[in-house]
Amino acid sequence: MATTYDYAPLFRSTVGFDRLFHLLENAQRARSISDWPPYDIAKTGDDSYRISIAVAGFARDDLDITFQTNLLTVVGKKPETSSEAYLHRGIAGRPFEHRFELADHVRVMGADLNNGLLEIDLVREIPEEMKPRKIAIETAAAVEQSKAQMQIEASNAA
Repeated sequence: MATTYDYAPLFRSTVGFDRLFHLLENAQRARSISDWPPYDIAKTGDDSYRISIAVAGFARDDLDITFQTNLLTVVGKKPETSSEAYLHRGIAGRPFEHRFELADHVRVMGADLNNGLLEIDLVREIPEEMKPRKIAIETAAAVEQSKAQMQIEASNAA
């Protein structure tokens, strides 16, 4: 049973959260897609993450990883081998596509395929201008003195 939510009332009472609601809607739509192959998302440090996808039977050339504007897409397409007649086929080789919405300032560091696991390392790098900084509290006299100094410098420059 799929339940859908209407976010329209939230649009009327919030400002600047449009992207968040669009992410929620996209995530809700994406759940209808198969979760094959299985994957893990792990936090490996304060600002680092790893996505591990079980891609047994896929070679490096069968996998494609694309990162564009906060969207990481992993696609797997295995060429068909019609020369073998399977009596039982338990290792799935069907094509897949996984999409991961990444937060702002998260970038892909690299990917590795080892023992049937595709591991994608991510890191969050917050720009220096967006990091919290201390603001000095000045007295009124110091503020007036700095204003007077700026006025003197401005008149000298003219």
